[in-house]
Amino acid sequence: MAIKLTVINNGPIRVEGDPADFAILDAQGGAFGLAGRAVISLCRCGLSANKPFCDGAHRQGFNSVCEARELPPPKPKV
Repeated sequence: MAIKLTVINNGPIRVEGDPADFAILDAQGGAFGLAGRAVISLCRCGLSANKPFCDGAHRQGFNSVCEARELPPPKPKV
């Protein structure tokens, strides 16, 4: 199963897939223990007490609707 990321309107980024196929790392490269979860949600609002994971704090009024679109081509490396 391919890893699937879904941006939830007014909510988190949902990550779904085989836990053997993805890892979530901190800035130093340490892995978060996901306890075999195949679905996790990552905070986008910045209000979670359990960052980088969502704890539902976005319900306090976070608003962000993201529709799919094409990104422009990457700029050439100089």
